[in-house]
Formats: sequence, structure tokens, C-alpha cells
Amino acid sequence: MTTTPLPITFDDVRDAAARLKGVAHRTPVLRSRTLDRIVGAEVLLKCENFQRVGAFKFRGAYNAASRLAPEQLARGIAAYSSGNHAQAVALAARELGTTAVIVMPEDAPRSKRAATEGYGAEIVTYDRYTGDRVAIAEALAADRGLALIPPYEHPHVMAGQGTAALELLEEAGELDALLAPVGGGGLIAGSATAVKGLRPGIRVVGVEPEAGDDTKRSLEAGRRVEIPVPRTIADGQALHTPGELTFSVNRRLVDAIELVSDDEIRAAMRFAFERLKIVVEPSGATPLAALLAGRVDDLPRRVGVIVSGGNIDSGRFAELCGDAV
Repeated sequence: MTTTPLPITFDDVRDAAARLKGVAHRTPVLRSRTLDRIVGAEVLLKCENFQRVGAFKFRGAYNAASRLAPEQLARGIAAYSSGNHAQAVALAARELGTTAVIVMPEDAPRSKRAATEGYGAEIVTYDRYTGDRVAIAEALAADRGLALIPPYEHPHVMAGQGTAALELLEEAGELDALLAPVGGGGLIAGSATAVKGLRPGIRVVGVEPEAGDDTKRSLEAGRRVEIPVPRTIADGQALHTPGELTFSVNRRLVDAIELVSDDEIRAAMRFAFERLKIVVEPSGATPLAALLAGRVDDLPRRVGVIVSGGNIDSGRFAELCGDAV
């Protein structure tokens, strides 16, 4: 029996780390005795909310964009995203001396759209509940001759995202489990590739919002499952099906998917703000929410958590977290 090779390897993640050195931030790893006591484990938080553009997405976007041929870079880059990948591609394009056109949903958070435009990108909008963002972006890229860098369905993007988990292991040492948010699956695919390349026995757990459980359903079914576009405060995880490439990795390397409610996400955001003194956006708070809500069974002794981003404006943060649940 032969096993189909996965689209990325541990060496790809290491190569991405070398490419990102001195370009991406090496983000801090935070500890909290209060958090450890509440969850009954040693928790190490890899804070990608301190990454450039405020999220892990810069890692994958730059890793992919920096590999384009000079003549392609001169023509420009296209992408589609609800916000963080949009900003990441816009900044990567600026760093590499080219331009970016981003397809964003009409209801994308205002702060994320403003930041994307601030990095110099052109925005093309669509209705996320009726439009096909992939088809729109592919047509735009073909018409203008742009290189399309998707938010997760790309080996170089996945490998770049995995560098956050690689850094966490380098700093934290031995971990028994790693928790990460799951949207399209690129972050956890890269993270699982990184950590299992160094620690094959580590348990990798993804976390999704209850309304957006497409990856959990897909893993249980053994195939990619589509759901209606979810309505959740975790806008970065509001997808209807996992990526094909990401799912090929995650079905082999991810051990479990846990679900959290929007109220549990809000509680985690408040905890991070009040006790850890950091701002975390809803999608970035889902792994912390899973820990605080006791969603992870048989929690091991040392747990790493990818806090994937902190892009939320003050008004939205106050709206979500101002009142106790």
C-alpha cells in the first residue's frame, strides 16, 4: 500500500522560517499562573496578535509572495480574504515592491478593510452569502495577469503559517498538545506539520466555532463536507468547507476538533483582556475559549496555544465584551 505524499513537509516549514527571518516578527510566548490554575495545565500562548498586520497570516503571505518570479511580481498579486490575509498580502506586496488587489466581503470588519487599504491595496467587494469569492478572484487575476495567493489553499502559505508553531516549540521545549484555530485549515495544517516533525507524539487539536464546524464534520465523514456559510462572531472562521490541500494534511495529522460557542469566545476575549492584558479577536480566541470552557478532554500537562490574531477595533471589542454573559 502506498501513501499519497502530503503537499507540505517539515523541511518546507523550516525553509519558510529561514525566508521569514528578519521579516516577520518572532512573537512572544506568554504564561499566566491564573490560566494554568483554571485549566489545570501549563499553558503557553504563542501571541500572533503581535505579528505584523496583527495576525499569523503575514507569515504565509510573505513566504508565498517572495517566491514569485520578478516578472510576475511586477504584474502584481491578487487575493481573497475577510481581513487578515487581505492585510498580509497587501503588506507583503508593499514589502516586495509590487501591488495587490484584494477581494473582500462587503461586511468585512471596517478596521480590517481600512488597514488593507492603508497598506496600499485595491479592494473589490462581494456579498459573502451569495457570491463566490474564489471565482471572483480567479477571474480578476486572469483578467489582469496577477498572481493569486489564496488564504490557505497553497503549500507555501501553509508552510509559512507553520513557522509560528515551530517557533513555539523552539522556545517552549517539550509540549504534550497544541491547540490552534481552524478556518480554512492552513494554520493548523502548517502547525501540525511543524510540531509532528519534531515531536511525533504531540496531540494536535483544532478549534472551530459551533456554527462553523465544517472541518469537524469533514474529519468525521472522511471527506470534505459543505455547510451553509456560518454566522458567527469569529469572522475569520466563517467558511463553508475546508480547503482540499489543507484537508489532505489535517485528516492525517490533526487528532481532534473541538467546538466553542460565541458566548465562550466572548468570555475568552474578556479573560485575555482583563487577566493577560492582551487584545484578541474572536477567531484568535477560540483555542483559549476551548480551554476555559473545559472542551478539551484529558488535557495533558503542557499545552501550546496559537493565539492567531488581534485585529478588532475598539467599538467592536466593546460591543462583544462590554457586558458579562
